[in-house]
Amino acid sequence: MPIHLTPDQRKQAIQSIGRFLEEELEQDIGEMQAGFLLNYILTEIAPIAYNQGVSDARRFFDEKLQDLSGTCFEHEFNYWNEGKGKKK
Repeated sequence: MPIHLTPDQRKQAIQSIGRFLEEELEQDIGEMQAGFLLNYILTEIAPIAYNQGVSDARRFFDEKLQDLSGTCFEHEFNYWNEGKGKKK
């Protein structure tokens, strides 16, 4: 599933990439080049993080589903067992 950014997110990501390359690697690139790099990261590398997030979410929900009967269970026909009926 492709990762889509809002126009504002894309703008901020491009600015962040440009700043990172300038400050950390002393490479000054333009907005167009930073946009190309962002596209590469989104299509080639970001799916790794996306897939890990999906896997983590699935594991989390699988664990919760396994415990569902323990947390969401009510005994049936308990009226008489709890002593609520008339005693003779």
